[in-house]
Amino acid sequence: MASVTTYAVVPAPFGPVAVGVTDGALTDVRFPHADGSAATDGLGERVDPADDPVLAGAVHQLAAYLAGELREFDLPLRYRGSAFQQRVWEGLRAVPYGTTTTYGALATSLGLDPRTTARAVGAANGANRLPIVVPCHRVIGADGTLTGFSGGVERKRVLLALEARVASGTGTLF
Repeated sequence: MASVTTYAVVPAPFGPVAVGVTDGALTDVRFPHADGSAATDGLGERVDPADDPVLAGAVHQLAAYLAGELREFDLPLRYRGSAFQQRVWEGLRAVPYGTTTTYGALATSLGLDPRTTARAVGAANGANRLPIVVPCHRVIGADGTLTGFSGGVERKRVLLALEARVASGTGTLF
């Protein structure tokens, strides 16, 4: 029997974020569509988060993060990607809250040569299906600019500003 993904929608400053769980692990975090609607197409069955402890935890932790009350997620995750992508995503989880890194620095932290792998690290970053929880928004361009982000650069700016305010008590990174 095929596994069924269940999901819930969490309000966020930039629109509704859909979170999906399959077989006791978080599998999806989706930013809203351009029209502001929740990106739930093909995600599975919408349920009351109270019906699934992992989904309830994901909803609670994401809401707490967005409220500036949580810095690190503690959820079972199920990655969908190659071994290389999963290695990059684990590396992203090591980037501290309220800080940023570059694709090259992330490659170096993974023991890779940034001259030959920074683009592959960037591509893996872009394939992350668990944004926010696996903080791909913390990766910026080598020149310090905000670069591509699956949720859009403005959402990236919002997430980085939230973390900067919480981490420092004042100001923003950008």
